[in-house]
Amino acid sequence: MGSWALLWPPLLFTGLLVRPPGTTAQAQYCSVNKDIFEVEENTNVTEPLVDIHVPEGQEVTLGPLSTPFAFRIQGNQLFLNVTPDYEENSLLEAQLLCQSGGTLVTQLRVFVSVLDVNDNAPEFPFKTKEIRVEEDTEVNSTVIPETQLQAEDRDKVDILFYTLQEMTAGASDYFSLVSVNRPALRLDRPLDFYERPNMTFWLLVRDTPGENVEPSHTATATLVLHVVPADLRPPWFLPCTFSDGYVCIQAQYHGAVPTGHILPSPLVLRPGPIYAEDGDRGINQPIIYSIFRGNVNGTFIIHPDSGNLTVARSVPSPMTFLLLVKGQQADLARYSVTQVTVEAVAAAGSPPRFPQSLYRGTVVRGAGAGVVVKDAAAPSQPLRIQAQDPEFSDLNSAITYRITNHSHFRMEGEVVLTTTTLAQAGAFYAEVEANNTVTSGTATTVIEIQVSEQEPPSTGGGPSEDKRFSVVDMAALGGVLGALLLLALLGLAVLVHKHYGPRLKCCSGKAAETQGPRFDNQAFLPDHKANWAPVPSPTHDPKPVEAPMPAEPAPPGPASPGGAPEPPAAARAGGSPTAVRSILTKERRPEGGYKAVWFGEDIGAEADVVVLNAPTLDMDGTSDSGSGDEGAGRAGGPYDAPGGDDSYI
Repeated sequence: MGSWALLWPPLLFTGLLVRPPGTTAQAQYCSVNKDIFEVEENTNVTEPLVDIHVPEGQEVTLGPLSTPFAFRIQGNQLFLNVTPDYEENSLLEAQLLCQSGGTLVTQLRVFVSVLDVNDNAPEFPFKTKEIRVEEDTEVNSTVIPETQLQAEDRDKVDILFYTLQEMTAGASDYFSLVSVNRPALRLDRPLDFYERPNMTFWLLVRDTPGENVEPSHTATATLVLHVVPADLRPPWFLPCTFSDGYVCIQAQYHGAVPTGHILPSPLVLRPGPIYAEDGDRGINQPIIYSIFRGNVNGTFIIHPDSGNLTVARSVPSPMTFLLLVKGQQADLARYSVTQVTVEAVAAAGSPPRFPQSLYRGTVVRGAGAGVVVKDAAAPSQPLRIQAQDPEFSDLNSAITYRITNHSHFRMEGEVVLTTTTLAQAGAFYAEVEANNTVTSGTATTVIEIQVSEQEPPSTGGGPSEDKRFSVVDMAALGGVLGALLLLALLGLAVLVHKHYGPRLKCCSGKAAETQGPRFDNQAFLPDHKANWAPVPSPTHDPKPVEAPMPAEPAPPGPASPGGAPEPPAAARAGGSPTAVRSILTKERRPEGGYKAVWFGEDIGAEADVVVLNAPTLDMDGTSDSGSGDEGAGRAGGPYDAPGGDDSYI
């Protein structure tokens, strides 16, 4: 606005004070009662700000120094023409020019001070910020400076309050803000890449000191911190036991070699092969192996990349080697040392041994040359022939195999292969010889190879590739078989009912009538039923079909529930045989029922069978064929012994 504008108020005041004699200010000059006002932002002021006194013959207008579009003059009143916004303009000015005939007479200035209110929420310049933090960052150091985390608030006078909330459990133990009004992120404890490689926070800002203050506005942003592993740990020989997160008590290795021999393969060590890995797995530097002490006469060689330990020259006599092996990172930053103890032991030269005297394999007929013979116990796996040295397991790799007596098969390592097309099915027997190339010891075993018409089913548990029938086919077949079985059962029930219905009905009707002795011959009744009659023939079928019976006398018929008891003791009295038994034959009597036969226990196999009619009674109790005396002489009725129309054999 310049220094000239700053001089207008005193000049105006001076002009108002200097008036011509005999005149008043209101008569000659424009004036206002108040020239400074305060209005809160966002307030819609509809009343006039001030009344302007304009002398007669003069007019008032807004001058060019007025805030554009902020004011208007209606009549002789000054109005606020806009809703003030503190963030856009905190001071509004109205320049009033009073003129008479085009000549400036008076110039006035009216000011409106816009008061700020909390009407804007703070804003972060980011939604999510990701930061990489070195694992070896010092405690109490600033990880993210305040300037990168500050929020902006258009309400200039607001004071912002920050809060850091963890989204990863335990993350607040590692980081915090410097203060509630300073959002710089500070490290509070040492980082551990393996414990918490990533941590996430929720950064909250509020433009009031508390939630209960109104109006209040908030904003949030996300902080993601990625811990970058630092080279803090040396290589570790495995297996090892952690004492803490930084130190691992590493393994020592033990092995043995036979004197006077050079092993063809790396040594077999306990608890495992020499192997180390970078202690900082996040960096995972490659490890280089070397022997730097204890390698007498250069007996051993270690592979720099794999760590395999091999024998370079034979040891003439028993001794112990204490090798110090170093595992160093490829960047040469860190290394570790372990001890390998190797015993040179005199070997007795024992031959290798097979764990089995007979191996069984299988192969499909028609298989060509080069086909692997499968294990008969696990057809999905190849048959492996393995012999072992009884003294040094390191010598197992020196054992070779060959088939000595069969040209159809050959050995390739531990696997059996065919050498020609097998056209015939059958069993082949081959002898396998194991030869220890170091000790020259040999051993033999036998293989039984079954050449089958088709490949045996796999027992590996996986789904079979050769499925002859699908699940749907098997389900349909099961349904058809079930229906046929149901029809067969129904037909069988009809036949049983047709042929054996009357007998079953008779037996079921008498089952609950008596608890006394029961007999195989249904034609005989107990003593209390003196008026017994023949068993009636079935009436529903005029031509009953005879029950299918074998040519020889059949065994006793089905007994009533409770089992079939032995013949009564009375049957053994009166000079009769010591034991008799009656059964029914397949021949029917004319008057009804079946003919009975009595058997004695002392009858030989050559005895003939004589069949006579069983006794029948009239309605009055007399016998059809015997006299009354005959019946009385039985001393006990029809249960006693064979007599009358019965036969004893």
